[in-house]
Amino acid sequence: MIRSMTGFGRGSNAQDGKKFTFEIKTVNHRYSDIYLKSPRNMGFLEDKVREAVGKVLSRGKADITISFEDTSVGNHIAILDEGLADSYMQAFSQLAEHYDLKNDITAVRLAQFQDVLKIEKGELDQDLLLSIFVPAMDEALQNLLVMRETEGATLKANLLEHLQLLEQWICQVEEKAPGVVLEYKAKLENRIADLLGKPEVDPQRLAMEVAIFADKCCIDEEITRFKSHIAQFRDTLEKGGQVGRKLDFLVQEMNREINTIGSKANAIEITQVVIEVKSDIEKVREQIQNLE
Repeated sequence: MIRSMTGFGRGSNAQDGKKFTFEIKTVNHRYSDIYLKSPRNMGFLEDKVREAVGKVLSRGKADITISFEDTSVGNHIAILDEGLADSYMQAFSQLAEHYDLKNDITAVRLAQFQDVLKIEKGELDQDLLLSIFVPAMDEALQNLLVMRETEGATLKANLLEHLQLLEQWICQVEEKAPGVVLEYKAKLENRIADLLGKPEVDPQRLAMEVAIFADKCCIDEEITRFKSHIAQFRDTLEKGGQVGRKLDFLVQEMNREINTIGSKANAIEITQVVIEVKSDIEKVREQIQNLE
């Protein structure tokens, strides 16, 4: 099975008032590139994420967002600054004594003064958080793979159609190739006859010129290699796996062969087919850029 590099996956998991949401979006990229956005106090998750993503994605740019919600009881604690509270109480006593006032300060009232009480988050239980986070991540990655495989299957079907077209075009080139030499021979006979004013041409001399031309414009090897590249391309698609780089190489080789065919085969009919072949090769190249 082949996979596209484009996809999206989302997963979430909650337990005891704590909830993780994991989202991953991937697009095509020559190498593997992972960008992770997570809460500041969740840095301990990064290695786990990169390890898990690296196992399922070999190529592509991945944008990952991790969200965390904590509505559990006891996740925040109040811390008393005793020194500051003592200082406040001493100041209140001095005020009451100096101005002959009643010192009616209460604990609630004291707690309202700045920095007497500080609210801090409790320590994170990393093992507990990992047990909640991993299922959310696994769900997202599984959803991502399903989407990438579905799109990969669509790309494969489209590529097989283009391969069939390329085979038809190259067969047309193969059929037209022998006519190039015959046409050249006829034109050469007519031209020599016109120039020399003779109805007949030396057959040995003519055969030599035609043989030289036939050697220069022979495209049999290029056609054979082009067909071989198509066969390898189809075989690679059927085997599946990480096919993107290999298919990209085969497309480059196809393009090299068809360019050579176009430059060697001096015939308008073949040139027209070469244009169609190059157009289809470009479509194939665009498609495989999305394959892992």
